[in-house]
Amino acid sequence: MMPMQPSTASGPSGSILVTPIGIVESSLDDVAAAPRQGTEGAPEAWLVIEDRFVSGISGLLPGDEVYVLTWLHLADRKRLVVHPRGDPDLMERGVFSLRSPHRPNPIGLHRVIVLHIAGNRIQVRNLEAVNGTPLLDIKPVLASERTC
Repeated sequence: MMPMQPSTASGPSGSILVTPIGIVESSLDDVAAAPRQGTEGAPEAWLVIEDRFVSGISGLLPGDEVYVLTWLHLADRKRLVVHPRGDPDLMERGVFSLRSPHRPNPIGLHRVIVLHIAGNRIQVRNLEAVNGTPLLDIKPVLASERTC
């Protein structure tokens, strides 16, 4: 796997350095064909973690629910108003009131279930990110947040 390069974002408060921890491997390769939410038919996918971050997987188990944060690298970062779910029949709304990938900082938040772990690879269910999407972080779903 090719090493990921850090990304820098500039703003009125300065710069923020983001270092991807890996990438998504998925059969989804077309944003337009991807489900809007992971529970709407997303295929199983793999989180491929860079070797230098593999020790961070320790303690993660099949069956765990985790949040995966991604950098939605194909999003339009200039869009601030969109039609909900891309439906032109619905009135446009601001991206901060929606889960649209199109936003100034296209950080994806995905609640997934860990299916299998093999070395630096974590197989998950309910991830609607396309193949090659950079991974920013993985965080556990707290017991108080679980609904199942």
